[in-house]
Amino acid sequence: MAPPPGSDPAKMQQIQQFLSSVLSQRGPSALPYAETTKWLIRQHLLNLVSSYSSLDPKTATFTHNDGRSVILLQADGTIPMPFQGVSYNIPVVIWLLESYPRLPPCVYVNPTRDMIIKRPHSNVSPSGLVSLPYLHSWVYPSSNLLDLAAHLSSAFSRDPPLYSQRRPQSPSPSIGSGYSRPPPIGSGYARPSPSPSIGSGYARPSPSPPIGSRPPPSSFNNQQQHQQQTDDAAEVYKRNAINKLVETVHVDLALMRSAREAEAEELLSVQATLKRREEELNKGLHEMVNEKETLEQELQVISMNTDVLDSWVRENQGKSNNLLVDLDDVDSAFLCIETMSKQMLESTASDLAIEDAVYSMDKLFRDGLLPFDQYLRNVRLLSREQFFHRATVEKVRGMQMEAQVASIAARLHSA
Repeated sequence: MAPPPGSDPAKMQQIQQFLSSVLSQRGPSALPYAETTKWLIRQHLLNLVSSYSSLDPKTATFTHNDGRSVILLQADGTIPMPFQGVSYNIPVVIWLLESYPRLPPCVYVNPTRDMIIKRPHSNVSPSGLVSLPYLHSWVYPSSNLLDLAAHLSSAFSRDPPLYSQRRPQSPSPSIGSGYSRPPPIGSGYARPSPSPSIGSGYARPSPSPPIGSRPPPSSFNNQQQHQQQTDDAAEVYKRNAINKLVETVHVDLALMRSAREAEAEELLSVQATLKRREEELNKGLHEMVNEKETLEQELQVISMNTDVLDSWVRENQGKSNNLLVDLDDVDSAFLCIETMSKQMLESTASDLAIEDAVYSMDKLFRDGLLPFDQYLRNVRLLSREQFFHRATVEKVRGMQMEAQVASIAARLHSA
């Protein structure tokens, strides 16, 4: 792609290297711009310089109104202003503040020693601060420096912000003494180097020679190109090597950062997995502890029942030889020696007998041998009687269990 008219490919390459270098710096020397917007700032400046070759990007110290000083990017140079059929150059400084490009830049008209600011002016304050509707309606990310420069040229064309001062001319053999008006503003302007002005909020230029002694822009550009061509080859090689080394280091750092971020993500995933497994192990351990406590309680109950059975066996061992009943008679094989045992035996036998009776009536009802109303009446009566027998069994069993526990405790205490 061919460069825009008036742009120098070598100069554009140097500007690209300069912007890449200053915007890629890290640490205390880094410019105070957000990392996510540095690439867009670089593009804005390159587009501006491609169309307005009289503007040069550089870094300089900007002093805020509160006294803070910070190194910022600026576009310093001239903007063409067509006025009454003649093109003039208006010296301006466009400061990219820390909040750029989310907020508009700060633009100052930068008059030389031979120029004064028009008072009053609709867009320029006495201090040189420019105020335009485009700056007030700045919209990120559509607004840019190239459109701002076009609006500045249009506004200045309607109302020029600078005038040339009258100054006395030195006498010459052919021209008499007196005063004469200097050439139009900006017709032969060469940009002064910026220097900070304390408390003014922007950088003011250093004094420059009179306008009439300045060479025309084309002559100045030729001198600058000639000076660039005559630079020492070793210095050029050294500068290119340093830029190449900086770019290589920047790429290596970006790759290293991506690799470390991937490793960090992997480690975080492993950490989450280990955390989940730890929770599962803790849950399983808690369940095993609860199960152990339950088994210990059951073991105590089984041990107590074993003691009860062992005690009963020891107490009743050898009693079979002293039985006075015939072992062939099952009903007389067991004799209850206490009231609760006898009541337990009678209630249990009655419960089982009622269960057999209900089963028999149910079979007769299914076979059609027992009427339905008679079946319901008999089942209701037998169920009521069975309930009382079962309640008696449970009550007697509880009393017997208490008596056995008390007997075991007394035996253990005596032992």
